[in-house]
Amino acid sequence: MRFKLDENFGRSIQKLIQDGGHDCKTVREENLRGAPDPEVLEAAKEEKRILVTMDHDFGNVLFYPPEKTSGIAVINPPGRSSLELLHLLVLTLLEALKSRDIDGRLWIIEPGRIREHESSEREG
Repeated sequence: MRFKLDENFGRSIQKLIQDGGHDCKTVREENLRGAPDPEVLEAAKEEKRILVTMDHDFGNVLFYPPEKTSGIAVINPPGRSSLELLHLLVLTLLEALKSRDIDGRLWIIEPGRIREHESSEREG
């Protein structure tokens, strides 16, 4: 699978995804650091990459509709998060992708669960 990591993740998360056999590019290495959210999402869409972010703004489906994306995964740790917790949440995402499709969907990954939003546009 192909992923784009938002700027709120470091190299260890990129390595974790790559060690799972996936193609993972970061906003930083593509000179999009500080870019407006719409520009980041558009780059992920053009490259057919799943956007992985901790930016809760991407959870607003009115502003960032997931149906025309390869998927949006918002990692949502409670309070201040440790690197260990971030690793666990990203591993939860990777494990879920083995049996579920994120294409066109928004997933909110939290400890112990994944909340999913599917656009009504996809249903019909």
